[in-house]
Amino acid sequence: MKSFHRLPLVILLASLALPAFAQSAPLPPGTTVPSAPGQTPAAALGSIENDIAAGKYTTAESHLQTFLSTYPQNDRAYFDLGYCEDAQGHTDAAAADFRKALAINPKQFESHLALGLLLARQGDSGAQQQLEAATQSTPNPPNPVAKAQAYRALARLLVKSNPTEASNDLVQALKLTPETTPDTLLAAQIAENAGDLDIAEQEYNKVLATSPQNSEAITGLTQIYILQKQYAKAEPLVRSALARNPNDPTLNAQLAAILSAQGKLPEAIAALEKLHQLHPHNPSVGAMLADAYLQAGHLNKAAALYPQVIAADPKSIDLLDSYGQVLIRQQHYAQAIPEFQMAAQLDPSDINAWSGIAFASNETHQYQQELDALAHRAQLIPDSPATLFLWATAYDHLHQTKVAVDYYHRFLAAAPASKFSMQIWQAKHRLDALGK
Repeated sequence: MKSFHRLPLVILLASLALPAFAQSAPLPPGTTVPSAPGQTPAAALGSIENDIAAGKYTTAESHLQTFLSTYPQNDRAYFDLGYCEDAQGHTDAAAADFRKALAINPKQFESHLALGLLLARQGDSGAQQQLEAATQSTPNPPNPVAKAQAYRALARLLVKSNPTEASNDLVQALKLTPETTPDTLLAAQIAENAGDLDIAEQEYNKVLATSPQNSEAITGLTQIYILQKQYAKAEPLVRSALARNPNDPTLNAQLAAILSAQGKLPEAIAALEKLHQLHPHNPSVGAMLADAYLQAGHLNKAAALYPQVIAADPKSIDLLDSYGQVLIRQQHYAQAIPEFQMAAQLDPSDINAWSGIAFASNETHQYQQELDALAHRAQLIPDSPATLFLWATAYDHLHQTKVAVDYYHRFLAAAPASKFSMQIWQAKHRLDALGK
């Protein structure tokens, strides 16, 4: 009734990415530490920044609070305080301090950059505005490395949503500082998201030419080959990387995707079962494994796994449809109907859901429900021989003879004998019985 869903690999890879806990930036670009602290506000702040440079954040924070009680309009002090809070993982307090600094001095580069990086780590949409403001501001004192950092951060933020602008930002960064390996990797990702797979392949290969074991380049190039369906190139690349790091979750996920695409289901399942053992609570891994079980006909294993992954992602239409398919193949028709109904409720244009409801309703003798589902489906896609037969038999069971006869004739005109021999016999038999 449907081709089994395949979870997009990019979703899985994102779900396996390790979170970044590192401080968003080194000591503020432009920070200067005086050689002999004096009694002026600048000198006092410079002495505090000595403590920050030494990683004495608690001490520096205490001194900054005292300093700000005397100089409450010092935007640099609020930035330093936010930096200390961020370094200690107090992100809400850090963001508040950066905003206080910007309220005093809206053009302060350092707080725009630090707040943008903090919000980007949190997935906050406000990161873009702050990073864009940083690229339009000037570090104090002027610092091309810091300015390039702002452009690079903005490029990374936009790599998926706006690859063209991300490319422009990376170009601006490279005008200020030399290209690095992370820049080349970022260029590859930008090209990939822009749909220019050939350029992406070139950039990944450029990295591998000097760093043959660079894991990010290997996974990136493997993904390009998967997208291009060049599995003969992708498989040896990912297997060689797995020989060095056999438990890498991303590489195992890619190997499973490659094997599944080539129809090597037993090997794909083995790779996914290993990955599931490494990440038993990752719903994306569970969904891939359940899908592989379904494709391989391991219905009991699939039926045991789908409820777990649906519980983690109850609004996934693909998961609901696939679980419904498993239940139908197990002849658990009454249980399948609610799964399809939930999918149809979430997305009324889900053809697979309406098809599933119609078929399962036929098997459970709920003929009016079957007709309603077929009507919804017919609004989305023309009837097939299979649905014409369902229309005919449902109307026949409801004793609506005239409409049933019409659909039987339409079915016989559309159905190839090689695929519907049993249904063709039944249709002819019913027409004879109805005297039509």
